[in-house]
Amino acid sequence: MKGAKIGPWLAVIVGALYFVVPLIATFEFSLRLRRGEYSFEAYRIVLADPQFQATFGYSTVLALATIVVGVLLVVPTAYWIQLRLPRLRPIVEFITLLPLVIPAIVIVFGYLRIYNSSSLIPMTASERATDLLLTFSYVTLALPYMYRAVDTGLRAIDVRTLTEAAQSLGAGWPTILRQVIFPNLRVALLSGTFLTLAIVVGEFTFASLLVWPAFAPYMEDLGNKQAYEAAALALISFGLTWASIGIIQWLGRGAPGQTQVTGAH
Repeated sequence: MKGAKIGPWLAVIVGALYFVVPLIATFEFSLRLRRGEYSFEAYRIVLADPQFQATFGYSTVLALATIVVGVLLVVPTAYWIQLRLPRLRPIVEFITLLPLVIPAIVIVFGYLRIYNSSSLIPMTASERATDLLLTFSYVTLALPYMYRAVDTGLRAIDVRTLTEAAQSLGAGWPTILRQVIFPNLRVALLSGTFLTLAIVVGEFTFASLLVWPAFAPYMEDLGNKQAYEAAALALISFGLTWASIGIIQWLGRGAPGQTQVTGAH
């Protein structure tokens, strides 16, 4: 019995050390910019860099757009499959797994081939069109995680009963999705949002090959030139990403397990 209690704690400690020790080492290295003393000079340089502010802000906005598009695409699809088309679940699950099987570099070259400036849909011909292409690309990359989070959330609730109850109160499909399904999926959507945010902020291949000012290419470029500043930037990006996740978690606090449908009319 004592060994059974020690085992899980040992696994937690080992896992914590695996993640925490590299962070501590990176932090210690980032303080060595001035020879012979510790200082936060590397952090000051990074935070004062206009390119850092521009690229991180751009990636954050792109992440929010990706989350919105992904939620609007995945939730109705997964809901309809759960409610009406359960036989299609294996096919849809296979399709959503493709971004994990096909390398990102293959996907982005396919996009460039199909949507270049000389094609019928020239999505690289202007800045706004390229922003849209990059958003859709990130939706594709995040699709496996968002779909599984939503599908798991839908399986945890009685979708059919909730839908029938809402319909008996006169609710239409848009109202059912907005007032019944989305509130019940708040926790699942938060899980998908966390993963999507981390993917978009840290994704390098798409933004690099599209030659677009995202955060990951900026990190890679800084790492090739300035080691101490790159270490500081890695920790700053880690902290900002987790702060964003914390804000999302705070906004979604008190998520209900089963929402009443008396107001769905």
